[in-house]
Amino acid sequence: MSGICEGRVVAVTGAGRGLGRAHALAFAAEGARVVVNDLGVGLDGTPDADSPAALVVAEIRAAGGEAVAHGGDIATTPGAASLVATALDAYGRLDTLVNNAGFLRDRMLVNLDEEEWDAVLRVHLKGHFLPLKHAAAHWRAEAKAGRLPVARIVNTSSGAGLLGAVGQGNYSAAKAGVLALTLVAAAELARYGVQVNAVAPAARTRMTERTFADRMAAPGAGFDAMAPENVSPLVVWLGSAAGSGVTGRVFEAEGGRITVMDGWRRGPTSDKAARWTPTEAGETAQALLKQTPTPEPVYGQ
Repeated sequence: MSGICEGRVVAVTGAGRGLGRAHALAFAAEGARVVVNDLGVGLDGTPDADSPAALVVAEIRAAGGEAVAHGGDIATTPGAASLVATALDAYGRLDTLVNNAGFLRDRMLVNLDEEEWDAVLRVHLKGHFLPLKHAAAHWRAEAKAGRLPVARIVNTSSGAGLLGAVGQGNYSAAKAGVLALTLVAAAELARYGVQVNAVAPAARTRMTERTFADRMAAPGAGFDAMAPENVSPLVVWLGSAAGSGVTGRVFEAEGGRITVMDGWRRGPTSDKAARWTPTEAGETAQALLKQTPTPEPVYGQ
């Protein structure tokens, strides 16, 4: 196979189903050799009977590509370290990391227990940090040895991380954390030849099939706007060498639409150059809010 990722080695977490599977297949179609990570768990993070990673590897190989499976838990240090080691052992290099693994445990805040909070932050936020850390350590060593990499990290956030989502306090917090981690990683790792970006996808997967149930493709329409495969082209481009200079950015991707998200920017401000009284602070805040656009609503509000 040949394409914009020819010769690159790409590790994709949570690649057994949904978006991760679509990304793995798309990278392989563009010439990448792929490490397909999937722990093989259910929607709520409990163990599944059959891990799908091997099935995705078989699909890639059947199409003439190269891939290996990795079944480690990337939210643990051994699992994340072995993900990088698998790429190096199988192919002698790692060029791109796509952090995608995750699951949901949705509850309204008053019903959300500590275990459900911890489990979701663990897989989404810690599951981004640890693979990123171990891949970055490898690339830093390469750079210090005089072999500056052309490395890429693509993180997976969500509209819930950008705007919040009712019933998803744990997921929204984790995905907002992914955005901040992306910005920090892009700033810290640039010197080592690493570009780091994030995508907030909207697609129909096991996690979102109920959310997007009313947006199914019409029979014979020819284009399913909610298919996960629609998100993968942007992820592949961000994971290739082609996007040189693009780092620390966040994109929304849905159907045929790509949007650059603008993030937090300072709006109207007032500086007294002295301490406010509470009444003055309140009056000033109200005046500033009148100059500020109304925020976009939280999903589900």
